[in-house]
Amino acid sequence: MLDYDEEAERYDAARGGEPRAAAAAEAVLALVPREARSLLDVACGTGIVTRRFAAGRDGLRVTGVDLAPAMIRRAAARLPGAVVRADGRRLPFRDEGFDAVTSVWLLHLARSPEDARTVVGECARVLRPGGVYVTTVDKGPSHNVGSDIDVVLASRPPSPVRDAAAAVAAYAAGHGLLPAGEARFRGHGQGRSPRRTIADLRRGWFMTLPPGSPLAERFAARLAELPDQDRPRPDPVFTLRAFRKPAGPPAE
Repeated sequence: MLDYDEEAERYDAARGGEPRAAAAAEAVLALVPREARSLLDVACGTGIVTRRFAAGRDGLRVTGVDLAPAMIRRAAARLPGAVVRADGRRLPFRDEGFDAVTSVWLLHLARSPEDARTVVGECARVLRPGGVYVTTVDKGPSHNVGSDIDVVLASRPPSPVRDAAAAVAAYAAGHGLLPAGEARFRGHGQGRSPRRTIADLRRGWFMTLPPGSPLAERFAARLAELPDQDRPRPDPVFTLRAFRKPAGPPAE
């Protein structure tokens, strides 16, 4: 798995920069109720998407949390006073404190189904009744765009999929959340070229291909034989799912 402290410096540029951030924020906000006044972004990373939540919705108070110190430093520069270092499995916030909670590109990194379920449970816990939780699903499979690169990579050992849409829906249901919509957005700038894929492989992007291993190098050699080494293949399209926390019974 990548070291996100090491990744922080190049994270934005390597993942589509502002165009991707704008697409992600727009899609997320389309699923957040207009009446929401507070939003928690779990695993906010560098804050490149998080700050667009605040800028894109008047009156929305946004808080970001992340675990990697280097990510937190960059996010705090974009959202001064609104970023906290925390583990998504143990959020340092009171129950029912936010009108909306988001976790974009997080659940696929969970080390186990139990960890993914715990993150969803924490997001549900801090969400007020009537509020909405929005998360990405099927992140890994989204990168398979049917290109020649994907044909080469198809035979690699499969990675565990912690954010499968059906599994996330089950986690959400287990914590009392109900389906509340879906959206998709383009991952601008994330279309892979063979040369970039080789570089990613050699720095640990692919969980089941340890950098420097003979198997990883065999895949690198096959990728190096593809034409148009620097031509990006099509961008992935990511999927968001929204879940609503039912409002309590009306006061008598």
